[in-house]
Amino acid sequence: MASPGAAGSIRLDKLLWYLRFARSRSVAQAMIAAGHIRLEGRRITRASAPVRAGETLVLPVGERVEVIRLVALPRRRGPAPEAHACYIRLDPGATAAAH
Repeated sequence: MASPGAAGSIRLDKLLWYLRFARSRSVAQAMIAAGHIRLEGRRITRASAPVRAGETLVLPVGERVEVIRLVALPRRRGPAPEAHACYIRLDPGATAAAH
């Protein structure tokens, strides 16, 4: 299998696990299958959906909803600072106010 940088995309379940939004890939797959993830405004239910740098994700984190934009694809599940460097949070207060 090609590395994320070579392919230009990464599987959604792997991305959520690498970025530490899910404790395991199986948890990430369950979140996706339940329809809790949106990619570029579309609900995604396929764990193998490709994700590219520059795309926007909407996902649940605890009791709030996070909107993030990927600035780089992670190469591995590394330490938290490495994961945080791959995305930026977009308007974190607006999502909480919408509920």
